[in-house]
Amino acid sequence: MFKHIAIASTLGALTATSALAATNATAMTDLNLRTAPGPQAQIIDVIPGEAMVSVEQCADISQWCKVTYDGQEGWAYGAYLNAPMEGTAEPVVVYDNRDQLQIETVKVTDEENKLGGALAGGTAGAIAALAAAGGPATIAGAVAAGMFTGGALTPSEEKVVTYVRQNPAEPVYVQGEVVRGVAIPEEVELRAIPDSDYRYVYLNGVPAVVDGNRTVVTVVR
Repeated sequence: MFKHIAIASTLGALTATSALAATNATAMTDLNLRTAPGPQAQIIDVIPGEAMVSVEQCADISQWCKVTYDGQEGWAYGAYLNAPMEGTAEPVVVYDNRDQLQIETVKVTDEENKLGGALAGGTAGAIAALAAAGGPATIAGAVAAGMFTGGALTPSEEKVVTYVRQNPAEPVYVQGEVVRGVAIPEEVELRAIPDSDYRYVYLNGVPAVVDGNRTVVTVVR
């Protein structure tokens, strides 16, 4: 049985509130393209960092946005999408500026309440979420720095990735999306990797390698 972290993302019905034009945006990092606006939805593709997508809609109560990438439609986490906006020198975060960018907002409901309101282990508590200490800019910085996968893997890094792939763990789900640079909530238990300072977790359906600060250094695909 899956462990669950209470989340604000939902996978229910969607109702459009307006009809606005799509907006071109760029992925800050490799970003999952999912079938629905939530961390349990199936991953149908991965949008490469710096790739262009067309943003059609964003959900009202979560940070997911409906996009088209390479001719395929799906949902991506809008906190990690940037778009140019008139009057600003730098691109802005799509989800935070969806009204100014004139992106259609859709109502998202959670009819079946699949994830419930409890933390892993059945203990009720606050919502646990993935976030970068410095916000989306930290994600962009993590990508620029390369971190764990900036180039060819070292032998020790390759050993870590192999171990994570060969030793799957029970998935845990939290609000947000798994990308390099995000912090793993304290409620999430991390697994040790032999002869390594790294740990790992299967988070939102994706294996992630984590450093001593509980920061994701690579997503294993």
